[in-house]
Amino acid sequence: MEHLKIASDNYVAFTFFIGTMAMMAASVFFFFELNNTSQKWRTSVLVSGLITFIAAVHYYYMRDYNLETGESPTFFRYVDWILTVPLMCVEFYLITKKAGAKIGLLWKLITASLVMLLTGYAGEVLDRDGSVLWGVISGAAYFYIVYIIWFGEVAKLAQTAGAQVAKATKILGWFVLVGWAIYPLGYILGTPGGLFGWQPVADTKQAMHAMDIVYNIADAINKIGFGLVIYALSRKSED
Repeated sequence: MEHLKIASDNYVAFTFFIGTMAMMAASVFFFFELNNTSQKWRTSVLVSGLITFIAAVHYYYMRDYNLETGESPTFFRYVDWILTVPLMCVEFYLITKKAGAKIGLLWKLITASLVMLLTGYAGEVLDRDGSVLWGVISGAAYFYIVYIIWFGEVAKLAQTAGAQVAKATKILGWFVLVGWAIYPLGYILGTPGGLFGWQPVADTKQAMHAMDIVYNIADAINKIGFGLVIYALSRKSED
């Protein structure tokens, strides 16, 4: 029963709580700003609100799970990611649609993100003995997304969509390249012995608690940050 309250030294539960409140506040902000957003960018801002709202609901349940069991809510976290990460990829399609982005680009990004997440879940939960193989597949899907955004269709379309869209796309690209890079590290700590047999922390439970804190902070920054970039674009770009 010691886990049923947020103790002053329970930083994992505390960051779950902060993540819940921060993303719920961001959702309220994005939803309330919809009426003040031009039609051109309204869907993008709406998706930003959905991303943070879905995450806030999951974080509420993940906090309760962590308080009850003292364990990392890996299953709930992956459910959250499977819903929100593809939506974050959708944002790239929405902001480049006016420049000629085709529906094929949307499906490429969504498919790659799902492959990245489902194989990550397989290696971390379903087939931990095969974590190296699943990790390689997941990493390949991640770098494919990075390639599309930085050098592929998204990058090329952004250059023809205007200076504001190009700038926003580049900032979002940094979120993917740097902000999302924390998740492979979590995979390393969450699989037996660490990926490729490397075990950075002797106490696996301690490692997972540390990564929960990092995940919670990174999730809030990435998801709210994504939305704020889209929101700023909707205010700077002309109709």
